[in-house]
Amino acid sequence: MTDSGSPLVQITGVTKSFDAVRALQGVDLSIDKAEVTALLGDNGAGKSTLVRCLTGVHPPDRGEIRFRGEPIRLTSPDDARRLGIETVYQTLGLIEDLQVWQNLYLNRELTTGFGPFRVVDRKAMIASSKEILSRLDVDVPNVRATVRRMSGGQRQSIAIARAANWGETLVIMDEPTAALGVRETAAVEELIRRLRESGVTVLLVSHDMGQVMRVADTAYVLRRGRTAARRSIPDTTGDELVGLITGAIAGDEAGRDAVA
Repeated sequence: MTDSGSPLVQITGVTKSFDAVRALQGVDLSIDKAEVTALLGDNGAGKSTLVRCLTGVHPPDRGEIRFRGEPIRLTSPDDARRLGIETVYQTLGLIEDLQVWQNLYLNRELTTGFGPFRVVDRKAMIASSKEILSRLDVDVPNVRATVRRMSGGQRQSIAIARAANWGETLVIMDEPTAALGVRETAAVEELIRRLRESGVTVLLVSHDMGQVMRVADTAYVLRRGRTAARRSIPDTTGDELVGLITGAIAGDEAGRDAVA
């Protein structure tokens, strides 16, 4: 078991190319346990590719990913899920005509019985779904209601709750409040804080600098497929992060390139 002071995830020198396009060019990044780490960058900076490497969609060409101190190679999303890594994408992945509890247990249904005589345990899943949402203080009136009847904020909260329930070690969130209003955004941000307080590690991909400053502990900036900067949130500002993203402020890699 890894020392509690070691990063949950350590990424070193990760590269990934698609034909002539070098999406990642030696990314270094650490994700500390029970913290919110923000992943920032302009479009094309490499954020999505890095997330796909972390979730087993794209294996890196070179470099190393360590999980709890051990090197890992993820060849499919199932590999990531077995490690307790779950992702909430902008599309959410919810089935609108299914009820809340059915979405929470989609493809992970509980069963009861023996051998070939097992049946879906609807009662257990409904009871467990109520407990999951109550524990995270998710405002959903009834777990038997269909997702189609939910607001955007409620849908996002359901998707996050599902990821947090199965993602015992790391939950990756891709722009979790991009389509939400002010009130719903505040509710989702409070949910992110509760996850951190309960010991869940979060990697947050966001263009909202205000949100990053409110909920994150650390921010990494990617630029042109490289790690441009790492900043502790208490020691930076939204303006500095924007400058690092756009290149108006020189990143940490400038000094390394000068030495090289």
